[in-house]
Amino acid sequence: MQCGPHEVDRGDVFGDVGAARNRHPHRFPPPMKHYPVLIVGAGPVGMALAAELARYRVNCLLVEQSDGSIDHPRASAFNARTMEFCRRWGLADKVREVGTPPDFPHDSIYCTSLTGHLIARIARPGHGGGAAALPFTPERPQRCNQLWFNPVMRDYVQGLETVEFRLRCRLDDFEEGADGVTATLTDLEAGTTGQVTADYVVACCGGRSAVARALGVRLDESTVLSHSINIFFRVPELWTLHDKGKAALNFFIGPDGMWGGMTAQDGREHWRLTLHGTEHYVDPKEVDAEAQIRRLYGGDFPHELINVVAWARREWVHDCFRRGRLILAGDAAHQNSPTGGFGMNTGVCDAVDLGWKLWAVIAGWGGGGLLESYEPERRPVALRNVGEAAENFRRYTLPDTSDVLDDGPKGEALRARLGRELTESQSRMILTDGIALGYRYEESPIVVADGTPEPPDPPGAYTPTARPGHRAPHGWLAGGHSAIDLFGRGFVLLRLGGRAPTAGDIGAAARARGVPLDIVAVTEPALCALYERPLVLVRPDGHVAWRGDSMPDDAGALIDRVCGRG
Repeated sequence: MQCGPHEVDRGDVFGDVGAARNRHPHRFPPPMKHYPVLIVGAGPVGMALAAELARYRVNCLLVEQSDGSIDHPRASAFNARTMEFCRRWGLADKVREVGTPPDFPHDSIYCTSLTGHLIARIARPGHGGGAAALPFTPERPQRCNQLWFNPVMRDYVQGLETVEFRLRCRLDDFEEGADGVTATLTDLEAGTTGQVTADYVVACCGGRSAVARALGVRLDESTVLSHSINIFFRVPELWTLHDKGKAALNFFIGPDGMWGGMTAQDGREHWRLTLHGTEHYVDPKEVDAEAQIRRLYGGDFPHELINVVAWARREWVHDCFRRGRLILAGDAAHQNSPTGGFGMNTGVCDAVDLGWKLWAVIAGWGGGGLLESYEPERRPVALRNVGEAAENFRRYTLPDTSDVLDDGPKGEALRARLGRELTESQSRMILTDGIALGYRYEESPIVVADGTPEPPDPPGAYTPTARPGHRAPHGWLAGGHSAIDLFGRGFVLLRLGGRAPTAGDIGAAARARGVPLDIVAVTEPALCALYERPLVLVRPDGHVAWRGDSMPDDAGALIDRVCGRG
């Protein structure tokens, strides 16, 4: 039996993950209330920034023009770094709970249809709920679509005392002055308009706000790789209807090439088919979604069509991430093809980089160079990730596949060759530990280089290093804690090994400047070997700022440098 196309009520499909309520019932906008930070856009990046600011007790106003609900799948891939940040917010277990079941493989398969020929399968044993611990992170990558993650993150952020969270609230205009920004906001439910002031405004809104426009964001056709179509449908335990087994990613190849891909949204019953697109916009009403669903399966099968949407696949990084008190993060600063799952993860890293810098400047212990460092740190990472995602999409283009459905020797030979080629080319998109954990801030003005050469940066492999600018490596401490659990409340100076120099000068310099610094002795031999130096200074975002064999000649100059005061 086949259900006809129709829009399914959001509550029927997603239970209680629909619209949220504002936590603050008083009149809004309040007359000229001041907030240290105004965040525009309450997707994962905006909520991540609010969560980071809350760790540092920085008050913020988070506004979202919509009611907070979504009815179509968005990002699903949580790489290891994003899961490490969920760990610091106390949400990693919840992500695993609402995400794909632990026994659902994150594999990628390539076939002519679910009931047709299998061409290749790429396993990802390091993802999901596998029992084996990974040597380089305490958190395995997970799959949890925004349909289920956004409510988890929203509930968390709405419970934070330092966050005022406003849904159905639109930023209409703003005026930047020497002492702050005056923003005009409209409460779309009440129909009231008013003004608030903020020290800084951060646009996490996908380039659609007045802030993004003021910084020159123009998303035109020159940034588009393709116009794609998503078809969202429901089939409980689809894997029981074919012989390919469970897989998170399912790509379909026909005589016309690789024409689409189906992703498991929850590992249970929700699926999204993406048609890889054309050069020009296609009205989703003109798409025969039922025919496309039959094609991926290889015939009729029982299913429920939920909805169809059109979207633009982009390759775009803005030239400017910050101007004065106006800052862009996430999709407001860069957008990429989802091939690789880099978009949300890159944006969350933007938020974590930015959060501690805003805290430091607002609290007074950070210098002007801190916010100046945001663009030179994050824009090269965005260029790297956006470029890699675009190349992944271009690798979807295959040589002649006109005989791929042939059941004879010609078809068998073609599928065997395609299987070998796809395993090699697509592994670069599927296996991306290097993208997730290997990014570094090579040209940062607030990182003190130690003269060691920059290591390679392959997308698929990650080699832990405590070289300045890199993520401080994971390793297990006594009591079952990870080294990364030490970071995220201020600077941390690690004294590694029994003969590490005393850290009095650095501690005194930090205290004199009001810089939060913890000094932690680490004796685990494996960690001492991994960090390579007896003294390692780690920033609140978990990146190494400096390391050395002995105390610096001028501890005050070091603290000034890493705090943007130099």
